Amino acid sequence: MSSAVADHENSADGGPALFRLIRFWSRRLLDRSSPQLPDELRHSQHIQVVEAVAAATENGAEATVGSVAHLLGLDHSSAGRMVRDASTDGYVSRTESTHDRRRTALLLTPRGTRLLTGARQWQRRVFAELTATWSDEDRDRFAGYLHRLSAEMER
Repeated sequence: MSSAVADHENSADGGPALFRLIRFWSRRLLDRSSPQLPDELRHSQHIQVVEAVAAATENGAEATVGSVAHLLGLDHSSAGRMVRDASTDGYVSRTESTHDRRRTALLLTPRGTRLLTGARQWQRRVFAELTATWSDEDRDRFAGYLHRLSAEMER
């Protein structure tokens, strides 16, 4: 039995499978050639910023460039450039922090909220397509594990 086959048979060894998925999706974050994909969803950096702002504000906290950097795993200056571009294109707005006047808080604009909604609809559609041959039980279990993994990563 080849080691590749042995890796697939050991379900507890999910590391290689996880990184195959990461490599696949990092190259194909969005299928830019898909005719069904709205132009707005072709800007993956804007989607990453609105996702991070939404996640940072989920529990009533303020989103900042620092929180975007943390959630995206970027240095502050890279996140700052991404936030600047998303702001210039109308997806996020900058406002004075209610907690610290020296800081800038980030808010989703109506356009940013529409982008987030569209991105999540596309994400759900891709998940449904990728798991179309699975039972509802398997799909629900896998979705639960993905939520659990993402929650662990955000801690």
